[in-house]
Amino acid sequence: MKHLSIWMLLLALSATLAVSADPLPGFRYEDATKFQIINKGWDNTTEPYTRLPQQYMDSCREEQQWLYNHSSGIAVRFATNSKRIAAQYNLKNNFHMQHMAMTGIKGTDLYYLNEERNVWEHVNTARPQEKNFKADSIQSKLYVENLDGEMHEYMIYLPLYDGINWLQIGVDSTAELTMPRVENPRKMGKIVIYGTSIQQGGCASRVGMVPSAMIQREYNLECVNLSTSGNARMDFYIAEALADIEDAICYVIDPVPNCTKDRCDTATYDFIKILRTLRPEVPIIMVEGIMYPYTRHNSFHAEYLPQKNECFRRGYEQHLAENPKGLYYMTHDGQVGPEMEGTVDGVHLTDYGFRAYADLLEVKIKEALDDTDVDYDLTPSYNIVRKKSLWERFVDFIKGY
Repeated sequence: MKHLSIWMLLLALSATLAVSADPLPGFRYEDATKFQIINKGWDNTTEPYTRLPQQYMDSCREEQQWLYNHSSGIAVRFATNSKRIAAQYNLKNNFHMQHMAMTGIKGTDLYYLNEERNVWEHVNTARPQEKNFKADSIQSKLYVENLDGEMHEYMIYLPLYDGINWLQIGVDSTAELTMPRVENPRKMGKIVIYGTSIQQGGCASRVGMVPSAMIQREYNLECVNLSTSGNARMDFYIAEALADIEDAICYVIDPVPNCTKDRCDTATYDFIKILRTLRPEVPIIMVEGIMYPYTRHNSFHAEYLPQKNECFRRGYEQHLAENPKGLYYMTHDGQVGPEMEGTVDGVHLTDYGFRAYADLLEVKIKEALDDTDVDYDLTPSYNIVRKKSLWERFVDFIKGY
């Protein structure tokens, strides 16, 4: 408790300094930890915006620890009647990638809950200032102004490939700023995703476009993103960590791209066995590795990637033979969208690819949760199902006349 008290004191001091440096007049800033932090597996992480508790961090490789300090998938929920909404936050790292927008790596997204339609709508994105890409930089953003002054529900998603030390929400000095008044997402349990750089969010153009965030918004359930770029190697301590999430209601296991063929062959059965032994009541969706577009023209990978998937599927079939209940499988078909157009670099997904991936995964999640004894009422929001191409929908429209 002593180290936690010291950390909270330092957080308060840094937050105070940041407020005094902000140029926007008439704003009141409040620490986001006063509100609802969602899409986390545990409440007892050492810092509020990291993704793994210390007892599991201690087992991780150094690069895993760094990645689990990224805030991918985490969001803050609140309500306010302010006519303006802003935020400022303190980044942990000096990190960038050539193939991913900085708005996805270090940005934040503000969403508004349209209560009439029960749909989350994107409002605006914080574009990181280039001069502040360095570690320990402070980013500021006025998301919106000239609002109607009525009480509304909001959500801010945090960076995908960076971490933050603190986040403050800015509102008009006389406005109310409270915990959310609408239960969205619902407190009915959490979908947990374990995967690779793709599931961590590479290479979403902005942070709200990662599949875990789409699923959370569209199924109105928290979705915990425990994916780690290059490091989803089915480490058994991670299976134990996943099993430790008390309110998990569905696991999505998608590690094949980060695993060798030998690892898929030797670890798949045991990794899933740990989950099924510790949490037999929670359904598991096993996801094949993506067949990257370039594999059609690379003879080695055209053979090797399917071999990895075959080893992974063998582990699934072993478990299926032992006990078919609560076990599901998603193939690679369609994961990168029509005509395999959904990647930025032949591997990592664009928003277009993420939409295709999320559509497929949502169908599997609905199937898994519909088979449980709990009624989760997974009625998709208006924008969830896009199974037909634009041309097919145009033909349907013409036929309607």
